[in-house]
Amino acid sequence: MTTLLILEGNMPATKAAGNVATSGFVTTLLGLAPDLHLRIASPYAGPVDPDLFAAVDGVVFTGSGEDWSPHAPEAAPQRRAMEAAFAAGRPVWGSCNGMQLAVVVLGGLVAASPNGVEVGMARDTRPTGAGRDHPMMAGRGSGFAAPCIHRDEVRRLPEGAEHIACNAHSPVQAMAYRRGGVDVWGTQYHPELRPADIATYVRTSGLHRGPAAQLGNLAEDLERAHHDPAAATRIGASSEELRLETRARELANWIAHVRARAGTAAGAVAPA
Repeated sequence: MTTLLILEGNMPATKAAGNVATSGFVTTLLGLAPDLHLRIASPYAGPVDPDLFAAVDGVVFTGSGEDWSPHAPEAAPQRRAMEAAFAAGRPVWGSCNGMQLAVVVLGGLVAASPNGVEVGMARDTRPTGAGRDHPMMAGRGSGFAAPCIHRDEVRRLPEGAEHIACNAHSPVQAMAYRRGGVDVWGTQYHPELRPADIATYVRTSGLHRGPAAQLGNLAEDLERAHHDPAAATRIGASSEELRLETRARELANWIAHVRARAGTAAGAVAPA
């Protein structure tokens, strides 16, 4: 059995208000691989036991609805958890804030995007030259759309990192790093989320009344896109791109990567 540890990116108070980043991962990961065993911990609620990292095959860092960036003092618990995951030598996945945390811990730079908030779908996202040959992008085409919502972006990759994907809004839409025992894949977009999940964030944040107003009724289109091809087109996606197997292609590839490193196959039992 493959066991993954999912680390919640939100404070307990934010979770209590309904912003629970782990939920999208639980639904999507089990949709891709029902045999996975998932564990959940919250670094903001207290230090994560180092033994927990040793007991799993891979570690997931979720996105975050908190106001601060991964460089901020408030994010120290998350950075310590990332350092512990790296020290344990486990494959790491990071979505949005999770990828940014990895970049900061590895010596890169994250800051607010000069293009403002990217919300809805990360449109026309393209693998780089390195990305076309990277297993994270296996099955992806030359341009695609993926659910996203973020203010900050990677402004400088750590030395030794691979630049995997980009689009016109954010130069680094995906990255990977594997050296010195560290093995991390990450995306700025959210393959674990459905457009309807992004709609919830849009409504609660008020973004649909702010810079995204030019997109029309963004939240409604995001909610309808899965079953309404016209709504999917308006948010910059196709119906095919919103199917679980396509939307979460990078996560499916990462699960295969974790299993290959652990020496397990779907349904196999990992050695104790």
